[in-house]
Amino acid sequence: MKKESFLKGALIATICIILSKILGVLYVIPFHAIIGERGGALYGYAYSLYTLFLTLSTVGIPLAMSKMISEYDTLGYHHTKERAYKIAYKIVLIMSIISFFALFIFAPFLSHLIIGDISGGHTWEEITYVVRISSTAILFVTMLSVMRGYLQGHRYIAPSSISEVIEQIVRIVVILVGSYISIYIFQQSIKEAVGVAVFGATVGAMVTLVYLYIKIKKSGIRNKKEYIETEEEKNITTKQIVKKLITYTLPFILMSIVGSSYSLVDMFTVVKTLVNEVGMDVTTAEAVMSVLTTWGSKLNTIVISIANGIVVSLLPNMTRDYVSKNFDGVRRKINKTLQIIFYCTIPMTTGLSLLSTPVWNIFYGVSDIGPKVFSYSIFVTIFASLFLNFNVTMQSLDRLNKVYVSLILGLLFNAFMNVPFMLLFDYIGIPAYYGAITSTIIGYSITIIMNLYTLKKDFKVNYKSTIKHLGNCLIANVAMVFVLLLLENIVPLTGSGKLYSVFVICLYGIIGSLVYFFITWRTGTINAVFGKQIFKKIPIIKRLIKKEV
Repeated sequence: MKKESFLKGALIATICIILSKILGVLYVIPFHAIIGERGGALYGYAYSLYTLFLTLSTVGIPLAMSKMISEYDTLGYHHTKERAYKIAYKIVLIMSIISFFALFIFAPFLSHLIIGDISGGHTWEEITYVVRISSTAILFVTMLSVMRGYLQGHRYIAPSSISEVIEQIVRIVVILVGSYISIYIFQQSIKEAVGVAVFGATVGAMVTLVYLYIKIKKSGIRNKKEYIETEEEKNITTKQIVKKLITYTLPFILMSIVGSSYSLVDMFTVVKTLVNEVGMDVTTAEAVMSVLTTWGSKLNTIVISIANGIVVSLLPNMTRDYVSKNFDGVRRKINKTLQIIFYCTIPMTTGLSLLSTPVWNIFYGVSDIGPKVFSYSIFVTIFASLFLNFNVTMQSLDRLNKVYVSLILGLLFNAFMNVPFMLLFDYIGIPAYYGAITSTIIGYSITIIMNLYTLKKDFKVNYKSTIKHLGNCLIANVAMVFVLLLLENIVPLTGSGKLYSVFVICLYGIIGSLVYFFITWRTGTINAVFGKQIFKKIPIIKRLIKKEV
């Protein structure tokens, strides 16, 4: 296996993650047809709680371990690096067992918190059932994340990223085949079908564990004889390793919990507020909730995959630059991260928002509420991407206290303002659920702005080039929207059947992409962000570059 550079690693990770997320979105089409929106809400309840407890069980150790391994590897402390891996593995195993039992035992209590006294929707017994099944995945996914962190810390991005595709494929097969057999062959209820679906995460993790074990063994990174303990390493005690691991872990776990808590804030407030305060019926309110937590978020993950891919490569490379005091490299990576996220997410979110109706029609069928919620909620992905990457950057650069403050302030704003924003939006005649989405965006923005200020102050990061490229991206985006709005007069967005929706999405996607790409190429933004080398292997672009030169 070969170690990858920052951009190459980010590209490999992004491609694999996007592929994994595309599979995760495509399977939703038949899955939605099998269990419907009501089943999606039940699936969302289980998945949100599972995600929270999975975060608690790993306590941020995989990312922290990736940072530690990269740091020790840079310093040449290979023996200590292996000790840290073994310690982390044991800690995660213990935490996963504790979290499994906690979620399994307290599932009824959590289910009561979610649904309250509302009747007409899912019962707390149904939610308890699927939550308990989902808890089994914690025992295996935690081990999986540790092995990925180990590989990423060595900058072996490919096998770690490929494993995510494998995990997703196995999980999808179990979800679709299992839920279909449950309902249409064994004539079971939605509860049992969703139970089988959430168990897919457990099966996918077990299969992927085998794959990563084989890859690590074949790589030889744990069996090198030259990993002899140096004199400096002899002074590093187990207590010091654990202390460093805990120190690195705390901000990662806080970031993960805060990220999950944004969804939990919606889960605990949206349905109750829409029903009790706004006067929306339970069925519609749960449909809104299913868009925010399940169906819409599935589509959002395609955009967020870009950020996830950058993070996988950013953490070990940023840590390496920081440990070796290469601050010019730190500043370059900070700006490069901003530029890539802006360049990719702005047109993607805008395009998906414009095409919300045909996109929703393809994946979930005709719906009044789905496209309305999704057309705005998709913009959360821009801020979620920046939120993720710059929290990881801050942690890579040991700005831990400032990470804590920015994360907590952003979440507190969302928690306290979610309901007031929904009531305010309803009062001024805007759909109340837009208030919840706006509260999330502002909460993320508070954290992002504080992080960017800290990076500028502590590392003298100059954002002028990024602001320039952002301006060019926005100009290209406006031009793209203008062209697509003109196109709508010729080819309407709405039509009969899913085939027409596919045609519209392809046509608008191709034309919009060409407009955006052409303008950013003419302004030099695309070459500045990605570099000419990445595109030289594409014949058409290669000829254009030569002509420009």
